[in-house]
Amino acid sequence: QVQLVESGGGSVQAGGSLRLSCAASGYTIGRYCMAWFRQAPGKERIWVANIWTDGSIDYADTVKGRFTGSRDNIKNTLYLQMNSLKPEDTGMYYCAAYSGTVCDGYAEWGQGTQVTVSL
Repeated sequence: QVQLVESGGGSVQAGGSLRLSCAASGYTIGRYCMAWFRQAPGKERIWVANIWTDGSIDYADTVKGRFTGSRDNIKNTLYLQMNSLKPEDTGMYYCAAYSGTVCDGYAEWGQGTQVTVSL
């Protein structure tokens, strides 16, 4: 059974940084495509970054240059380093674990971790 546990969220002022983690069990993250999404209150969940099995990463334009995704295959954990945070980055952040090597189709989801950025 796949289990994803996000952590590292919190409240920060604009310009601050946070590092999110997504610890996986029942699933080997190095074999599959994984992604980060976020959902602001009252809005739909939107894509933030894809972390591919070859180590390449795609970012949404809104976070490019500020966020950095990575994975530690030994710890079986996905990370999202978020710098220069803005109030519009506020939301619940989720990691997604896909069932294949492309970030498409069915995915397992964690419970999310809350990020709040204030002025």
